[in-house]
Amino acid sequence: MLSESERRVINVCDELFEETLLLTESLVRAYSTLGNEREALEIMEAWYRQEGLEVNRVPMRQSILDEMTGNTASIEARYNVMGTLNAASTGAHLVFNGHLDVVPAEPASLWTRAPWEPWRDADWLYGRGAGDMKSGIAAMAMAVKAVRQAGIAIEHPLTLQTVIEEECSGHGALACVKAGHAGDFVLIPEPFGATLVSGQVGVLWFRIGLDGVPAHVLDTSAGSNAIEAIASLFGALKSLETEINAMPRHALYQGMEKPFNLNVGRIEGGDWASSVPAHASLEGRLGFPPDMAVEDVMERVRRCVDEATADLGGGISNLKVDFHGFRSEGVVVDMRHPAIHLLGECHHDLTGEAVTSRALTCTTDLRAFHVHGGVTGTCYGPVAENIHGIGERVNLESVRHVLKAYALFLCRWGRETPRDDTLAQGR
Repeated sequence: MLSESERRVINVCDELFEETLLLTESLVRAYSTLGNEREALEIMEAWYRQEGLEVNRVPMRQSILDEMTGNTASIEARYNVMGTLNAASTGAHLVFNGHLDVVPAEPASLWTRAPWEPWRDADWLYGRGAGDMKSGIAAMAMAVKAVRQAGIAIEHPLTLQTVIEEECSGHGALACVKAGHAGDFVLIPEPFGATLVSGQVGVLWFRIGLDGVPAHVLDTSAGSNAIEAIASLFGALKSLETEINAMPRHALYQGMEKPFNLNVGRIEGGDWASSVPAHASLEGRLGFPPDMAVEDVMERVRRCVDEATADLGGGISNLKVDFHGFRSEGVVVDMRHPAIHLLGECHHDLTGEAVTSRALTCTTDLRAFHVHGGVTGTCYGPVAENIHGIGERVNLESVRHVLKAYALFLCRWGRETPRDDTLAQGR
């Protein structure tokens, strides 16, 4: 049941809904692909200052990148931005975390409008990042404004984190965690709908390169075709995917046909159409169970490639496997955690229905908090379609719902959430 003060907060959420969409649209216009996140960061920093939050920039430190041995864009002057309230309070520390970076919208010619120019049509807001996850960031920010504007004081520690590099490494959220900003519970507005995320797979990015022997096309047999050789590895990699999916699984993934997916997302090779290509490379992504170690998966990829070497043909040399970007462990969320229960109650009181949960076949920044910070959290966000695809869009009413759910969660966090020691036991 909603109290009178909570109903007042919900009414303010309705009043702020258009402002929430306008903030989303301004973030979509800031087309924040890898290395180009500055404008989006500045929009959120300005919003934090406008609302009286303490602003902190958390730099992307080389030491963290070296530790994770992942690839990243140049870290020169790159950072994440946070808005905080009551940092000195001894209450349970709630963290909202959202990523500002987006994947490229190419080919832009397939969009009906420029993907970095947001537009609304009926019940949807379109544009790259509208769903993944700029509308969720706008909702988490406006939820704070709604609670305060309704006259309810937020007295517990609260941090709003807007981070970069979620789409390629997770180093932005990791930098915040390593800098001591993990909090006691994290809520991430990924666009999977008003459902609780109960777990996620591990993810490994890999790169395979090799050399062939160049030759003139007047006699292609005089050379060794590197592109054909690299393409011949697809079968071996698909067999590895099948092998991993056939292994015993955590209960979260028992009902899924193929939760651990391989994707070969990039291939390059050759120099000239009339020359046998002398070099080629591919980059891929492989999902794996949450109870499997990253090192185990890396070894399986290496072994898979080694065993396929004999079928590459003569003249192929310098075969190399390396790992870049994601090297992310899986996550199993403790669904008995008191904050999970509290969020479920908020969902029920807004919808009249019990909240559902789902395990993801992808990864999110939950991994940084769970694995490296020892902090429980979940995702609960708007409904989006075509994320990473053409015509990405977010459902407007789902944004309104998430705004209200976050605001109600904020209201109840301070008075119903146990202190730090109890939260730690819930981890």
